[in-house]
Amino acid sequence: MRIAKRYIRVSFASAMALAIVGTTPAHAGLLGGLLGGNGKSAGDGQPSEVTGDGGFFSKPFAEPTIQVDGEQIATSERCIQEADGNLQCKPAAGTIAVLGDGRFIYLNALEGTENAELAVIAQFGEVSVNDQSRVMTLDENDQPTWIKPAQNDGGANPDGNDSTTLTGGLLDTADNTDMNDGALFCADVVFLPDGRMMAVGGTDYYSEPGIDGLPVGVVELEGLKASRIYDPETNTWSQSGDMQYGRWYPSLVSLANSDIFVASGVTKLLKPVYPEDPLQSGRNVAQTETYDIDSGTWSNNGSAAQRSLPLFPRMHLLPNGHVFYNAGGQAFNPFGQAYDQALWNIVGTYNPSTKQWTDLGYAGLPLRLNELGLAALSTTLNPTNINPDQVEQLLGNLVGQTLDDPTAAIGQLLETPVDDRALERAIGSGMRGSTFSIQLPLRPDSNGGYHESEFLTAGGVPTYVTAGSPGGYLPISSSRIDTVTTNGDDMAYESRLTGSLNQPRWYGSGVMMPDNSVMVFSGGTRDGVVATGLEGAIIQSERFDIETETWKPMASAHRERTYHNTAVLMTDGRVLVGGHSPINTAYLSFINLDELGFADYAGRDPSFEIYTPPYATRDDRPTIEEAPVALLTNGGEFDIRTDRTDIDQVMLIRRKATTHLIDGDQRAVALPIIGRNSDKVTVKMTSNRAVLPAGQYMLFVSYKAEDGMRLPSKSTPVSVLADPGNPHGPLAQQIEPAPQEDENNGGVAGGLLGGLLNSGNNGGSLLDPLLDLSSGGVSAVPTLGQLRDGTPQLLTEGGIAIDGGASVLKQTVDGLPVALQGLVIDFTNLAGNN
Repeated sequence: MRIAKRYIRVSFASAMALAIVGTTPAHAGLLGGLLGGNGKSAGDGQPSEVTGDGGFFSKPFAEPTIQVDGEQIATSERCIQEADGNLQCKPAAGTIAVLGDGRFIYLNALEGTENAELAVIAQFGEVSVNDQSRVMTLDENDQPTWIKPAQNDGGANPDGNDSTTLTGGLLDTADNTDMNDGALFCADVVFLPDGRMMAVGGTDYYSEPGIDGLPVGVVELEGLKASRIYDPETNTWSQSGDMQYGRWYPSLVSLANSDIFVASGVTKLLKPVYPEDPLQSGRNVAQTETYDIDSGTWSNNGSAAQRSLPLFPRMHLLPNGHVFYNAGGQAFNPFGQAYDQALWNIVGTYNPSTKQWTDLGYAGLPLRLNELGLAALSTTLNPTNINPDQVEQLLGNLVGQTLDDPTAAIGQLLETPVDDRALERAIGSGMRGSTFSIQLPLRPDSNGGYHESEFLTAGGVPTYVTAGSPGGYLPISSSRIDTVTTNGDDMAYESRLTGSLNQPRWYGSGVMMPDNSVMVFSGGTRDGVVATGLEGAIIQSERFDIETETWKPMASAHRERTYHNTAVLMTDGRVLVGGHSPINTAYLSFINLDELGFADYAGRDPSFEIYTPPYATRDDRPTIEEAPVALLTNGGEFDIRTDRTDIDQVMLIRRKATTHLIDGDQRAVALPIIGRNSDKVTVKMTSNRAVLPAGQYMLFVSYKAEDGMRLPSKSTPVSVLADPGNPHGPLAQQIEPAPQEDENNGGVAGGLLGGLLNSGNNGGSLLDPLLDLSSGGVSAVPTLGQLRDGTPQLLTEGGIAIDGGASVLKQTVDGLPVALQGLVIDFTNLAGNN
């Protein structure tokens, strides 16, 4: 029952006509070298040379069947046509999460786009359907099996959604179907402490304007208020409380007390007009809400908690309990740019206790707003939050600081070195679009407290706040680390450049690895939302070394994955890579230009690949023989027994749940080793729930081999539990920070002229951002070089046997309530019986 795929492969002659624009004499000489590309450089999506062991990717694998007209059909095709002419397709992992038992749940994206024969903008309001979900298991030989959850599409709004239309049903089709009113597409996901996964927001599709019965109109994607929970034990979806605001592309972060914080999203994407609230029109949802984990209800955080943010803002929990916004998000809102988008460039934190934001600085630059008394700048400038007290305080601080030190702000900016990366620092500052934000491992200081949080971002598109869209079209290779130092509510922000990516990359998926590295996978050479179907695919992975702060080219994948790609850390330290659900080419139908060097646009790709890093093939990796299966955040101690005597790092990595490159809860925490006895190490647990929020983690141990490679073990599952013996204790209990020695970072290198003319040894030069902005060509057509050369194309965690159980918080168990002792004993016995 195979059919011809419903996409168009453009002819070579037609492509040549298109390419004329990209090969005119204006691209000759130096300018041609900057703007044209030659089809061979890494900047055109071609793999760079790999030195040493780059790891390897498995062969792709995908679900073997499709349900067609009520029958399961075995096929290797992506889609099969039903009797009514519509295509049924295998879902792709636009969202994916690693469940507590090692299985994977993933959600489809843009279900139904393959049935748009004319233009997705005109038809998707009618042909779209709710997205499917799947649960995949990999056995010990990586052989996959799949099951469908009950309520496969998540089950939201079976009777239709109460859509926010402009015409009240007169010229819209919001009420004509219940098949696309509860799509999981563009919901964000987060794990609850007990291992269930919650999806928040999503999509209600309809046409506006549109008329019932007509197949065309203008599509609208409306954000849902829904929150729904997947239970892996029963394989079912259930509905939880609704938010007060519909949100498409929101971001979620678990707070120290396990409640869930949500920010941003947009209620109507293409036509964000709200007559009942005119000031809210033309921008994303500024109101934030908090989900009460006990009651299952959402509450508005109030006016001081409002903040203008990009879609899918990159946010993380800091050790002081604040939520940090890292000046990143999705860069392109079709027709829905915020009129106050300049505020997106300011990094800040939200305090759940006071329900207020504090601005820390301008992203990537040394302008520290909180030190200038402008801590509430973004909130005060929020047009929907006219708060006289905040305005008065802001003006008072500003005037007072100006009178006291009129050059304070200028002085901060003058601290920026005028070196060979000055221009890159300037271009790379501000909000970065379509880039990952990875929280690097939290490490205790000599006093045992956690005070310094570092966040890595690389690639993406730079911000152009004066343009109609807040992001550029061509990505950059620039990479930076933002640091937030906390001591209670006192916070300081700094930023530094690292070595650059080996090629500019739009929409790369970042993964924190247990060997203290970060891997980035997939993505494209151009923004694949601005001009869909006209980006080149990047199949080569890269590895960031935290010690040297440099990027290294690694192995190349087999499949091209640009938009809605995903990657998650597996329990054995490998990486599952999947996804690729592109928007139809040029927002029309799927027109595949892959033979010309552009990305694969034959529809979504339901396949997965497994990346094996170099350490995973070694036979001298350590083995965890005994470890606890439950830990309390009460500062207690516990033992881990391994097969080695040289373990020097114990790390907890939270299981990843990612959508659109983000996982606000992603964290790796190094725990201090306070004693050792042969093959046993004694480790101290933190008492700070903002460092390790309750939930399910993977425990890794590692050591540094003689050849310099850090070798991590396979992980063992650990549940982190809040301490019930101290229910009223502080959530973010911070130990006094250890004294720090002053570091001399060097002076200005070479002055402005020297920076313009010379390159340094820090991984980049002043011309890098200019070369980055030209890589792959600036037009939406292939260059002559591309036309000539083209573009190259699980484990079931039954539990690691923990013989005889383990000492679970050995110095504190005796003082716990009897019921909790039983719980811990049950956990330990369960681990010993696996």
